[in-house]
Amino acid sequence: MSVTPRTSRDTDDRSTHMRIGILGTGAMAGALGSAWVRAGHNVRVGGRDTGAAARTARLTGASGHGTLVEAAAHGEAVLIAVPADAAPRLAEELSHPLTGRTVIDCTVPMVPGADGPALATGGATSVARRIADAAPGARVVKAFGVCHESIWTLDRPAFEGAPLAVPFCTDQADAASRVAELIASMGCSPLPCGGLDRAVLLEATAVFAVGVWWSGAEARHAFPAPALAPGAVDD
Repeated sequence: MSVTPRTSRDTDDRSTHMRIGILGTGAMAGALGSAWVRAGHNVRVGGRDTGAAARTARLTGASGHGTLVEAAAHGEAVLIAVPADAAPRLAEELSHPLTGRTVIDCTVPMVPGADGPALATGGATSVARRIADAAPGARVVKAFGVCHESIWTLDRPAFEGAPLAVPFCTDQADAASRVAELIASMGCSPLPCGGLDRAVLLEATAVFAVGVWWSGAEARHAFPAPALAPGAVDD
């Protein structure tokens, strides 16, 4: 799916602001929430523990906090940032307020394995697909789960002279445009990776990368561009 973010009135991409609800109060909720506040978006944090939601909102600079229902109903986009095994149940519980909204799933379904981290789902399906099945009116996007949450604490992250590429998968063209716009507003490069059936590949990539990092190596060293090889040609 090829997506071009809608044009902004300035080159900084910060003139198109969104209302974003965040479901969850953990590290990923805080890191992405802070990044979106820096980009000028209106963020509301929701949690089962409203005290925890208040603390996360204060740390991120969010405009407000409240219940999960209030966060789900807050804006055009909603981030699900809860443990992967709880995400589909939460989506089903909030299916009514999530209807018609762009719902971003950043979860990584990971469990310990004999040889390192493994996919909790076994690779048969993705958490994103289960969320879509649980909340059929939502426009689900898999995004932001490949990077560790610490990356989102950086302002406009760039590496080796290039903006961070953020892969995402969705079946919905309007949701793809909205998420591409959101990614661009953070100073990153949107990387559309196909429909939601490919979300399981992003989840597997995240688990693979975590395993490599835990071993003390660098995942990026395993993926050099073919163009870097002398005499490389397209095939």
